Amino acid sequence: QVQLVESGGGSVQPGDSLRLSCTASQSAFYNLYTMGWFRQAPGKEREGVSFLNMRDTSTYYADSVKHRFTISADNAKNTLYLEMTGLRPEDTGVYFCGADPRAYYSPIVGLDPRNYNNWGQGTQITVSS
Repeated sequence: QVQLVESGGGSVQPGDSLRLSCTASQSAFYNLYTMGWFRQAPGKEREGVSFLNMRDTSTYYADSVKHRFTISADNAKNTLYLEMTGLRPEDTGVYFCGADPRAYYSPIVGLDPRNYNNWGQGTQITVSS
């Protein structure tokens, strides 16, 4: 059983920045070889934003967030981060932290939420003028 808790969401204006955090239970963190961020807007399917392969530290980003978002992890704090800059209204949605004990090396696999078995409850991000 894995427990994930997201934090850092909020309401911001276009162009603002936010940092999301996802903290996992200490015993589970080191067995999660892929961790990622996903988002879901009302009426839309959950989509992959970014993921981190914890084995080789490779990262991948959806085209819509590339060059604006940065994913990272701090093993000592059992925490995954998503640094978000240049936020746009279309970034609005509920952001979820996902994790899986499998290591993913393909963006087709790693950005597909169906390949993740562990989820946080989500944190709302609203970007509006």
